[in-house]
Amino acid sequence: MRHQKIHRYIAEVARRSSIRGAAEHLNITPSALTRQIQDFEDELGTPIFERLSQGMRLNSAGELLIRHIRDQSADFERLKSQIADLSGIRRGHVAVACSQAFVDNVLPDEVAGYRAKFPQVTFSIVVRDHILGATALSTFEADLALLLNPPLVADMRVLLATDQPLCAVFRADHPLARPGSVRLRDCLAFPAAMPDQTLAIRHMLDQAISRRQISTNVQIESGSLEFLRNYIMREQAVTFHALSAVPRDDRRIYARPIDTRDLPLIQIVLWQLRGRALSVAAAKFADQLCNHLARHDPVVE
Repeated sequence: MRHQKIHRYIAEVARRSSIRGAAEHLNITPSALTRQIQDFEDELGTPIFERLSQGMRLNSAGELLIRHIRDQSADFERLKSQIADLSGIRRGHVAVACSQAFVDNVLPDEVAGYRAKFPQVTFSIVVRDHILGATALSTFEADLALLLNPPLVADMRVLLATDQPLCAVFRADHPLARPGSVRLRDCLAFPAAMPDQTLAIRHMLDQAISRRQISTNVQIESGSLEFLRNYIMREQAVTFHALSAVPRDDRRIYARPIDTRDLPLIQIVLWQLRGRALSVAAAKFADQLCNHLARHDPVVE
């Protein structure tokens, strides 16, 4: 614990790549921050930063150190959570990285449900789609990652894998707004507001469009599902969401699953970093999330 403060300072400089920016955030002077880092480097016996014209960058020794700092911080959070459990009061902090599909319904419900039982547990939720979700785990930005169709990453441990349909989404008065599944070709007869290449569902759509040689009229592309939903309110366009991303209570929109002859089900995966022990709070929340996702199949009305 002797180096806890300087470790926090180093992590902030590494995150911002700037002494001045880190000093402002830490509420100390740049000269004092520089001096403390230099004193630590002298004690360590080696520099940990490269001093560049555009800022500060960790060198190889610094990368090893920052990994140690993150490991130590995670271990300390786990220890605090375990000690709190001994007294019967669950405390701690849970950091979750997630695809956009889970920010409207799934995670707000699950976090609120967990905090109703354990109100002293805090949460941070960061939206990190596709490969960025894995990166959030490997850099210790997140304890858990809830993702759609993530890439294969060897360092990840799968806590749960399940499936759900990809849906066509349109205004409630759209000609396609009726019950049942819908063919992709019928959807793309209308103007398309497409998820962009940063989202896993776009890769699925592109493969299906190419395979079936469907012509498209893509008018809008965006990495924001919220923008795409708001855009289709304004004309008879069609967009595409995983089922979990469709807001349950918004009666202005209508969602239909894409026929599985055109698109396979999309995979939902809950990950943690392999070899990293979760805090009690994070492990219990992961259990709750797994139970919910395994028990509740979302339904399109």
